[in-house]
Amino acid sequence: MAKKLAVIGAGLMGSGIAQVSAQAGYEVVLRDVTDAALARGKDAIAASYAKFTEKGRLSEQDAEAALARITTTTDLDAAADADIVVEAVFEQIDVKREIFRTLDGLVGDDTVLASNTSAIPITKIAAATGRPERVVGTHFFSPVPLMQLCELVRGHKTSDETLARAREFAESAGKTCVVVNRDVAGFVTTRLISALVVEAVKLHESGVATAEDIDTACKLGFGHAMGPLATADLTGVDILLHAAENIYTESQDEKFAPPELMRRMVDAGDLGRKSGQGFYTY
Repeated sequence: MAKKLAVIGAGLMGSGIAQVSAQAGYEVVLRDVTDAALARGKDAIAASYAKFTEKGRLSEQDAEAALARITTTTDLDAAADADIVVEAVFEQIDVKREIFRTLDGLVGDDTVLASNTSAIPITKIAAATGRPERVVGTHFFSPVPLMQLCELVRGHKTSDETLARAREFAESAGKTCVVVNRDVAGFVTTRLISALVVEAVKLHESGVATAEDIDTACKLGFGHAMGPLATADLTGVDILLHAAENIYTESQDEKFAPPELMRRMVDAGDLGRKSGQGFYTY
């Protein structure tokens, strides 16, 4: 029998995790709070499968079978019999903790509870449950169907078995895993990109160099595929601002303190590619 996965949150990350998991053979239940959000998520998955089919990376038969393995619901109780539950809601610890608190009373004793967070310590989320040893971080990268990396984060009490099962899940979905053994805010990848983006914004904000020249310096000087300011636009200036704020709040390390320019851009709605304007115009 195929293993069952529940994904909580049908946004970009949640739908992407559901997509790769269904393609890997999991029976997936995708849960969100509104039918409209679920419809957008399912439509995005279907469109992504169609693109893979057009490019010859996925047969039409396999795409149809994978899509058929995804069901949607607004009922959190649907996660009750899942082998693994992946929470993929927005980066607000109170919301995540409430979801985990509810899941703790729903799922079986052996269920792995995973959070797709990029900056919030897993231990803080796990503390909302009575089973912190069963809670783990599974930080996927956007867009999930294309990005190969998954950052596995061990909370203070995450068991070896839970980490192993999370790795098995992520690798079965086609991801290469790196393990964060100490639960610091921002883990490895978000700390690195946040520090780089914050410094790049400061250089741009103070007139040291243009956004274009800063990005070119990183691409040609360090071999980066994309400069930090273009990366901020792709990820979302608001997303990186929030991540940097979370890390700074936890660590009080000034290198993560978000520059005023980032805050004003978010205030003005200049969020990057998704709004048509960020450090660049789209």
